[in-house]
Amino acid sequence: MAAKQVILTKEGLEALENELEYLKSVKRKEVAEKIKVALSFGDLSENSEYDEAKNDQAIMESRIAEITAMLKNSKLIDESEISDKHIHIGSKVDVRLTGVTGATSMKQYKIVGSNEACPAEGRISDESAVGKALLGHMTGETIEVEVPAGFVKYEILSISK
Repeated sequence: MAAKQVILTKEGLEALENELEYLKSVKRKEVAEKIKVALSFGDLSENSEYDEAKNDQAIMESRIAEITAMLKNSKLIDESEISDKHIHIGSKVDVRLTGVTGATSMKQYKIVGSNEACPAEGRISDESAVGKALLGHMTGETIEVEVPAGFVKYEILSISK
């Protein structure tokens, strides 16, 4: 089975590369030192420090493998080629949303790949209900999206890179 393609912005790619470098160069040494110290305590059958250090090592190595696979299967979004006429991955979108209760608010979203999504910071995934619905639309359009609370209307006020 082919691995899923990971769509990344330049910032997302740099963040993954930095995390990988940190895990390989700093964290591995820290965990190895924890294992070494735990081994010095003797009897491994009742050594919780050793068990914890080995567990930390497994989690770290799993993350290294995960990041390596994501980087191998990544596709970098060339933000210079993004049009500000239609919404694409990498677009910043200002919207006026009208909620289920009729209340309106203004939001700015950046459409990113699922790996970079952080709704609290305004970065929404192209695979989320809202992200998927916004893709391909233009300034001035209004779309209706079904979210867990009901239907919300999004009026697209502007699109930028």
